Amino acid sequence: MEADEIAKLAALEDRHWWYEERRAVLDRQLRQFTTPGTALDIGACGGGNTRVLVENGWRAMALDYSQTGPEICRNRGVTAVQGDATRLPFATASLDLIVAYDILEHIADDGAAVREAHRVLRPGGQFLVAVPADPGLWSAHDIAVLHCRRYTSSTLTELISGNGFAIGKLWNWNVIMKPALKLRRNKIAGSDLDDVPPVLNSVLRRLIQMERYLPLSGLPGVSLFVQAEAVPTESRVDTGLHASSRAVALR
Repeated sequence: MEADEIAKLAALEDRHWWYEERRAVLDRQLRQFTTPGTALDIGACGGGNTRVLVENGWRAMALDYSQTGPEICRNRGVTAVQGDATRLPFATASLDLIVAYDILEHIADDGAAVREAHRVLRPGGQFLVAVPADPGLWSAHDIAVLHCRRYTSSTLTELISGNGFAIGKLWNWNVIMKPALKLRRNKIAGSDLDDVPPVLNSVLRRLIQMERYLPLSGLPGVSLFVQAEAVPTESRVDTGLHASSRAVALR
C-alpha cells in the first residue's frame, strides 16, 4: 500500500465504522485466550489492532513493510518495527500469537508469508487472519490499495491449512452490507478509504454490529476471518534473522 493510503487509513481507523468493528472482532477473539503472551501484528499500519492486543494484556509489536506505518505507530506510543512478512525478524518458535488482518492479499507470495508466520509461532500458537472475500467483488478499489487477489473459503482454507496450520474456525464478515458495497465499488474510480459523515458512520456502525447477534457468518460476505493453530512440523527452518543485527525481541 502506498504511503498516502497508509496515512489516510491511519487517520480514519480510530473513528471509521469498519475499522472500529474489526477491532471489536479481534477483541472478542482475544478474550478466549486466558494467558496472554507475545504477539505480533503484521501489516499493522497505524497500530489500531496492536493497541487492542496491548489492552488485552499481550506483549505486542506492530510490523509493517512500509516506513510510514511504523513511524505513525511510534508517534502513537505503539512499539513497531519495519519488516517483510515473508522474512520476519524473529526467532523460530518465539511468538504465541500473530494477527494478520488484511495483509495477505497485498503479498504476491502469500504462501511464503503464512509459512513464515508458522516458523515464528510456537507449536500451538494462534494465527488470526482476515482477508477480502469474493473475487467477484474485484474493483478499482482493490487496484488502488494494491491487492493481489480476493479469496474464497476454499482458497483461504488451502492457503492456511496447506502451510502448517489447523483451522479452528473460518467465517464470513460484513454480510449485511455486501450488496451496497458492490454497487458503490462498481461506481468509484479508486479506493473507498474515505471519511464518512458522522451520522452515516453511526448508522453503518449499528448495521455491522448486528452481525454479532445474527446467524450470518455462513453467508457470503465482504471479508473472511480465520482462527488457526500452528501444528508442529519438520519443515520449520530457522532463517537466521534472529541472530543478525536486525533481530527483534519482544519483552
